[in-house]
Amino acid sequence: MEFENVIRNRCSIRSFQSKQVEEEKLNKILEAGNLAPSAKNLQPLKIIVIESEKYLEKIREASPCTYNAQTVLLVCASKEEAFNKGDFSTYEMDASIATTHMMLEATNLGVDSVWVELFDADKIKESFPLEEGYSPICLLPLGYRTEDAEISPNHYKRKRLEEIVSRI
Repeated sequence: MEFENVIRNRCSIRSFQSKQVEEEKLNKILEAGNLAPSAKNLQPLKIIVIESEKYLEKIREASPCTYNAQTVLLVCASKEEAFNKGDFSTYEMDASIATTHMMLEATNLGVDSVWVELFDADKIKESFPLEEGYSPICLLPLGYRTEDAEISPNHYKRKRLEEIVSRI
Protein backbone atom coordinates (compact mmCIF):
# COMPACT_ATOMS: atom_id res chain seq x y z
CA MET A 1 0.00 0.00 0.00
CA GLU A 2 1.26 3.50 -0.73
CA PHE A 3 2.26 5.31 2.47
CA GLU A 4 -0.33 8.05 1.98
CA ASN A 5 -3.04 5.40 1.73
CA VAL A 6 -1.75 3.73 4.90
CA ILE A 7 -1.92 6.92 6.96
CA ARG A 8 -5.29 7.89 5.52
CA ASN A 9 -6.84 4.43 5.97
CA ARG A 10 -5.57 3.65 9.48
CA CYS A 11 -8.36 3.88 12.00
CA SER A 12 -9.17 2.47 15.41
CA ILE A 13 -11.31 -0.66 15.32
CA ARG A 14 -13.20 -1.70 18.41
CA SER A 15 -14.80 -4.96 17.29
CA PHE A 16 -12.62 -7.87 16.18
CA GLN A 17 -13.36 -11.28 14.71
CA SER A 18 -12.31 -14.34 16.71
CA LYS A 19 -9.21 -14.85 14.59
CA GLN A 20 -5.56 -14.49 15.44
CA VAL A 21 -3.24 -12.56 13.17
CA GLU A 22 -1.22 -14.84 10.92
CA GLU A 23 2.36 -15.45 12.09
CA GLU A 24 3.93 -13.97 8.94
CA LYS A 25 1.96 -10.73 9.28
CA LEU A 26 2.54 -10.57 13.03
CA ASN A 27 6.29 -10.91 12.54
CA LYS A 28 6.27 -8.03 10.04
CA ILE A 29 4.31 -5.89 12.50
CA LEU A 30 6.77 -6.69 15.30
CA GLU A 31 9.71 -5.97 13.00
CA ALA A 32 8.23 -2.54 12.25
CA GLY A 33 8.24 -1.85 16.00
CA ASN A 34 11.82 -3.04 16.23
CA LEU A 35 12.83 -0.68 13.42
CA ALA A 36 11.30 2.35 15.13
CA PRO A 37 13.66 5.08 16.24
CA SER A 38 14.34 5.63 19.92
CA ALA A 39 16.41 8.26 21.70
CA LYS A 40 20.09 7.44 21.25
CA ASN A 41 18.87 4.12 19.78
CA LEU A 42 18.67 2.67 23.30
CA GLN A 43 15.53 0.69 22.42
CA PRO A 44 14.18 0.39 25.98
CA LEU A 45 11.25 -1.80 24.86
CA LYS A 46 9.77 -5.20 25.49
CA ILE A 47 6.72 -6.34 23.55
CA ILE A 48 4.70 -9.25 24.87
CA VAL A 49 2.54 -11.02 22.28
CA ILE A 50 -0.61 -12.27 23.96
CA GLU A 51 -2.41 -15.04 22.06
CA SER A 52 -3.07 -17.85 24.53
CA GLU A 53 -6.55 -18.00 26.00
CA LYS A 54 -5.10 -17.96 29.52
CA TYR A 55 -3.35 -14.62 28.98
CA LEU A 56 -6.07 -13.14 26.78
CA GLU A 57 -8.40 -13.63 29.72
CA LYS A 58 -5.90 -11.92 32.04
CA ILE A 59 -5.51 -8.93 29.71
CA ARG A 60 -9.29 -8.65 29.46
CA GLU A 61 -9.43 -8.53 33.26
CA ALA A 62 -6.91 -5.67 33.20
CA SER A 63 -8.62 -3.71 30.41
CA PRO A 64 -12.16 -3.45 29.05
CA CYS A 65 -10.70 -2.36 25.71
CA THR A 66 -9.37 -5.46 23.95
CA TYR A 67 -12.58 -5.78 21.91
CA ASN A 68 -12.36 -9.57 21.45
CA ALA A 69 -8.98 -9.34 19.67
CA GLN A 70 -7.26 -12.72 19.64
CA THR A 71 -3.85 -11.08 19.34
CA VAL A 72 -2.91 -8.30 21.76
CA LEU A 73 0.49 -6.67 22.05
CA LEU A 74 1.51 -5.44 25.49
CA VAL A 75 4.08 -2.71 24.88
CA CYS A 76 6.39 -2.09 27.83
CA ALA A 77 9.37 0.17 28.36
CA SER A 78 12.10 0.74 30.90
CA LYS A 79 12.70 4.21 32.24
CA GLU A 80 16.15 3.13 33.43
CA GLU A 81 17.19 1.83 30.00
CA ALA A 82 15.85 4.88 28.14
CA PHE A 83 17.60 8.18 27.57
CA ASN A 84 17.28 10.20 30.76
CA LYS A 85 18.31 13.76 31.47
CA GLY A 86 17.32 15.20 34.82
CA ASP A 87 13.61 14.62 35.37
CA PHE A 88 13.03 13.83 31.70
CA SER A 89 12.94 10.31 30.24
CA THR A 90 12.08 9.21 26.71
CA TYR A 91 10.78 5.74 27.60
CA GLU A 92 7.11 6.55 26.96
CA MET A 93 7.92 8.35 23.71
CA ASP A 94 10.11 5.50 22.53
CA ALA A 95 7.31 3.01 23.21
CA SER A 96 4.80 5.30 21.48
CA ILE A 97 6.92 5.60 18.35
CA ALA A 98 7.32 1.81 18.18
CA THR A 99 3.57 1.33 18.67
CA THR A 100 2.82 3.81 15.89
CA HIS A 101 5.17 1.96 13.55
CA MET A 102 3.37 -1.30 14.37
CA MET A 103 -0.08 0.23 13.82
CA LEU A 104 0.95 1.57 10.42
CA GLU A 105 2.49 -1.74 9.34
CA ALA A 106 -0.65 -3.53 10.51
CA THR A 107 -2.75 -1.25 8.31
CA ASN A 108 -0.36 -1.84 5.43
CA LEU A 109 -0.91 -5.60 5.83
CA GLY A 110 -4.71 -5.37 6.11
CA VAL A 111 -4.71 -5.94 9.88
CA ASP A 112 -6.83 -3.69 12.08
CA SER A 113 -5.74 -2.26 15.43
CA VAL A 114 -6.60 0.11 18.23
CA TRP A 115 -4.24 1.92 20.60
CA VAL A 116 -5.31 1.29 24.20
CA GLU A 117 -4.09 3.24 27.20
CA LEU A 118 -6.97 2.25 29.49
CA PHE A 119 -5.75 -0.62 31.64
CA ASP A 120 -4.97 -1.50 35.23
CA ALA A 121 -1.16 -1.41 35.36
CA ASP A 122 -1.07 -3.17 38.72
CA LYS A 123 -3.14 -6.09 37.40
CA ILE A 124 -0.84 -6.35 34.39
CA LYS A 125 2.24 -6.36 36.62
CA GLU A 126 0.67 -9.12 38.75
CA SER A 127 -0.51 -11.25 35.81
CA PHE A 128 2.27 -10.98 33.23
CA PRO A 129 5.95 -11.90 33.29
CA LEU A 130 7.35 -8.38 32.91
CA GLU A 131 11.09 -8.01 33.12
CA GLU A 132 12.47 -6.10 36.07
CA GLY A 133 12.23 -2.34 35.54
CA TYR A 134 9.72 -2.52 32.68
CA SER A 135 6.34 -0.80 32.87
CA PRO A 136 3.29 -1.32 30.66
CA ILE A 137 2.82 1.68 28.36
CA CYS A 138 -0.03 0.60 26.08
CA LEU A 139 -1.92 -2.30 24.55
CA LEU A 140 -2.28 -2.86 20.84
CA PRO A 141 -5.14 -5.24 20.05
CA LEU A 142 -4.71 -6.58 16.51
CA GLY A 143 -7.00 -8.51 14.20
CA TYR A 144 -9.72 -8.25 11.63
CA ARG A 145 -12.79 -6.09 12.11
CA THR A 146 -16.22 -7.63 12.35
CA GLU A 147 -18.73 -6.75 9.65
CA ASP A 148 -20.60 -4.48 12.04
CA ALA A 149 -17.49 -2.67 13.34
CA GLU A 150 -18.05 1.06 13.26
CA ILE A 151 -15.43 3.71 12.83
CA SER A 152 -15.81 6.50 15.35
CA PRO A 153 -17.22 9.68 13.79
CA ASN A 154 -14.40 11.51 15.59
CA HIS A 155 -11.92 9.72 13.34
CA TYR A 156 -12.94 11.92 10.43
CA LYS A 157 -12.71 15.20 12.34
CA ARG A 158 -9.50 16.99 11.55
CA LYS A 159 -8.41 20.49 12.30
CA ARG A 160 -7.34 22.52 9.33
CA LEU A 161 -3.61 22.56 8.80
CA GLU A 162 -3.57 26.28 9.53
CA GLU A 163 -4.90 25.54 13.03
CA ILE A 164 -1.99 23.32 13.99
CA VAL A 165 0.92 24.73 12.00
CA SER A 166 2.67 28.09 12.34
CA ARG A 167 5.49 29.24 10.18
CA ILE A 168 8.08 31.66 11.45
